[in-house]
Amino acid sequence: MSSPQVDFGATVVEVELSRDYDPAAARLPGMALGTHRLAGPCGGTVAGWYAAGARHARLAHPVDLCADADARAARSLLLIRELTARGIAVDWTARCRDGCHGGDLFTHLCPPSRLDGDATGTVAARWRAAFFLGRCVYRRGPGFVEVRDRRSGALEVVTIDEPGHLAAIATLAEGVAATAVPADVRRDLVGAHLVAEQAGHLWWLPTRAHRWPFPALIV
Repeated sequence: MSSPQVDFGATVVEVELSRDYDPAAARLPGMALGTHRLAGPCGGTVAGWYAAGARHARLAHPVDLCADADARAARSLLLIRELTARGIAVDWTARCRDGCHGGDLFTHLCPPSRLDGDATGTVAARWRAAFFLGRCVYRRGPGFVEVRDRRSGALEVVTIDEPGHLAAIATLAEGVAATAVPADVRRDLVGAHLVAEQAGHLWWLPTRAHRWPFPALIV
């Protein structure tokens, strides 16, 4: 019997929002924005939360980093990507069951407060110490996408202008079934560490540059 098809985009993720970067401020009158259920596209939803004043988010459930993570974990990481891109602080717990610690794919995301499976705490501490907004960021130009990636510690600039790759990136933003991405495109993007594969889906890793820093070359 075949396994049931996962409706990736409809997988619900719950997040608590508040108006201040300090989570303690959520206890003050008018600062908490309540618990929200994300079931649909992340990008526009997070933009709406930001416009409504959200500056801190908390995910109560642990989020698996491993390749065998389920759809909720993958969607949670995608949500953290969008929150990070908007500069919204995220309080979350990462979890690794097989020692991979995410293979450093996710170190451009707002770092977790704890990483279960990191017995010494050194991986989480290194993540926090190395993190800055824009560590792996992309921008769109006319007929190309430029990625500036510092996850390895050195700047890697990737310019993508092949039509097939650009078309795939447009769908990868919210996650797409791995089988829907042409094999050559998938190979290139996985090889460049620009997509994650979890729950039978691929999703785009770099955060979008909503506000470009000055000077731009600092990222």
